[in-house]
Amino acid sequence: MKLDQLSPDRVALRPPETVMRLARMGSFHQSRLSFMRVLLRRLKSEKWRFERRAFEIDARGVGHAVYTMHGPVRSYSLVAFAHDLPPEQRSDRVIATAWDATFTLFDGLPSDADIDRLARNVPLQEAGRVTSTELTVSRANRSVRLFDHVLDCLSRGEQPDPAQVDAVGYLMRTTAVYGSGKLGAADRESICDRPEFAAPFQAEMLTVFLIRGFVLDLVEHLAQNRGGSRAVPVDPALRRRFGIGNSTGLGMAPFLLNHPILLNNWIAARETALARVRALPVIAPGDAEAFRTMLRRGRRNIDEWHSEHPIQCGKIAELKTDLDRLDAHVESGALVGALPWDRLYRWAETALSLEGQELLVALMMEPYGALVDDLPMRMSADETAGFRIEGGMTVARLREILEHDYAWALGIDWGRPEAQARAWYVSAEKLEPRLGERHLEPVAAYEQPLAPGRDAALLFEALKGEDADTRVADLLLRLPEHRHILRRVQIAARHPYAEIRDNTVGADVLPIDLLRAKLSFFGACHFDPRSDRWVRINMFRNAPFPHELAEIEFAGWTYPDLPEVPS
Repeated sequence: MKLDQLSPDRVALRPPETVMRLARMGSFHQSRLSFMRVLLRRLKSEKWRFERRAFEIDARGVGHAVYTMHGPVRSYSLVAFAHDLPPEQRSDRVIATAWDATFTLFDGLPSDADIDRLARNVPLQEAGRVTSTELTVSRANRSVRLFDHVLDCLSRGEQPDPAQVDAVGYLMRTTAVYGSGKLGAADRESICDRPEFAAPFQAEMLTVFLIRGFVLDLVEHLAQNRGGSRAVPVDPALRRRFGIGNSTGLGMAPFLLNHPILLNNWIAARETALARVRALPVIAPGDAEAFRTMLRRGRRNIDEWHSEHPIQCGKIAELKTDLDRLDAHVESGALVGALPWDRLYRWAETALSLEGQELLVALMMEPYGALVDDLPMRMSADETAGFRIEGGMTVARLREILEHDYAWALGIDWGRPEAQARAWYVSAEKLEPRLGERHLEPVAAYEQPLAPGRDAALLFEALKGEDADTRVADLLLRLPEHRHILRRVQIAARHPYAEIRDNTVGADVLPIDLLRAKLSFFGACHFDPRSDRWVRINMFRNAPFPHELAEIEFAGWTYPDLPEVPS
């Protein structure tokens, strides 16, 4: 796949050397292509119907519920189990053994026998097993302070404090949403030919979307049991300001490195969308006004973005300045004339920070659903197709690829301790990916192959003295330790955005950049890093609920223009 083959009209895609740097990827924002938004557009356009088939929850908040979405061909049911969890057992760690709620997404309509089987397994999570009729397995814990505040207010007939709602943003946070065969669930291959799951992570996004509805129903149910006739539900406008939280750490960080073809397809779709918009010769008045509206909403969204992490605090402050500058530039006539979007983006390259540039990329897509909304269907990948090594490739061709696609890695002095300060490994105790200090901890022997830059440089060094006509199949018979990186190099030659062009084991690597990039494609916003290794996010905040899909216009729900809710 060559960049000029992807380029629409007159505007080339941004080169990998620009896009695939961790600092820029760690500045990505959600967009029309993000998986949450892809899901909700489909649910609405195809008129999916919501049904609460069961809600067998007692006054203590213990029991089960079944929430079903009926589509044109198939139905999917969230089976939720609510538990009475003692505070001392509440933990966000992957290795926890108890949760406030556990879930599975069932393929179809579960029978009573299915519910009984799931009740014996889903609450156990890793200690249980599900079957191919289950598509995902998940669990969540309460945000105790806000959950108790909301429950207390509703039971007394009062609305929760909007300031407290906005400060936390969710009543529960998921600690895992497993799919793709985890714990016995259905493999991705068994459902990928269904149109509703053609885009990536749609089963997982549907799971979280239904979990959000269940959690709000649960707190209102508990308030009704506590307060009786005094109790009230959450005001609909305030209700939509609750999302589902998530704490994401190093466990997710290796994903983009381990799925290079998938990463390429995500980035290529995003870059194609940007190039299509930049290639538009003029802006219609309605599109210009739509952009201005989303710019205002985006500014309000940023004003509500808070973090205590010093790096993110600085980026938010810089982004606010960027938006002031962008707004002034737009009002000065930047959207008038030939190729206005292209000119606006080129101006941003020097006028705005990376955060500002990447937010502009997302905002530019907003008026142009008809132009870009087909692209998520290209974002999945059959990664087995790239696994086979082309053994007939010559050493001469391999050198050319390394010199072109890995020039950034060949320019690093890998002998410097700072260049290999870190090592990725899997903790035996926690069963989670970890990033250790190579020169201070005995972790090198357990290192995972997550340093493609270094390994590419080692492969290049190994090619010295090899005949140009030598086949890589013969090379690997003598040097099998280079098999994994040679495969990556061949993948990168066919997929320009497959490789992150930065050192992933250097002293200055920030794993939160990897997390931010992936989560932006999910549709998360308001990233709140708690260190350089884990981040809190909020999912589906301000979105409609399942029962509201038919009535509410929500194209711009991520940047909402909600009325103020009286306190």
